[in-house]
Amino acid sequence: MDQNAGKVIAFLGQTSSKSPDPDLFGAIRMAEALIFASSEPVSARYLMDRLPADVDIATVLTELQKLYSSRGVNLIRVGEGWAFRTASDLSFLLARDQIQQKKLSRAALEVLAIIAYHQPVTRAEMEDIRGVETAKGTLDALLETGWVRMRGRRKTPGRPVTYGTTEAFLDHFGLGEIRDLPGMDELRGAGLLSARLPANLHIPQPPADPGIYGEDEEPLTDLDLEELGLLTPKVEDD
Repeated sequence: MDQNAGKVIAFLGQTSSKSPDPDLFGAIRMAEALIFASSEPVSARYLMDRLPADVDIATVLTELQKLYSSRGVNLIRVGEGWAFRTASDLSFLLARDQIQQKKLSRAALEVLAIIAYHQPVTRAEMEDIRGVETAKGTLDALLETGWVRMRGRRKTPGRPVTYGTTEAFLDHFGLGEIRDLPGMDELRGAGLLSARLPANLHIPQPPADPGIYGEDEEPLTDLDLEELGLLTPKVEDD
């Protein structure tokens, strides 16, 4: 067993009399390096493609979480990926160094909440829920934050675009998955909802997996992306 593996084992506080597996701790070190070096959350598939074939990725991630559970940074799940983030109780140390972002308008916050809880949702459906028209600038502002994306088209006349949240949304708000959004009771307990709520107010259960397309929705094609200005049209050779 090399010196580095010994340090990892000692740091994990191994107390079992059973001799620890050096291959496992070697894999933990490799996973740690890959996640640390990535600017984006790293998926289990990404790790599987780079770690030894016989490694149990779930075990590696579990042990790596334990390793960092009491440190200044923690390993957390972000959607389908994993990333190191500052421990929540130390976030105040970085607050003064953060770039002040332009605050979202009340309308943008309302639309963001609707998208998060009702995704996939079209612009017309947002307006039906809010009871007012949704300005294009509001959606553009949300798309610029990277928290919202155009995800598909509804299989209805006109094929309206559907919107959903991104992994950047989960990362920013500290959510492991979209199902971690607070429900009605949690919002009321946090003082974010008035005790006297409208009778028709409804906060649905967030979708289990917002990446799955339903029977009434289809993914965006290259032609759709060109039409929406998200893809440069292909130029045919003479």
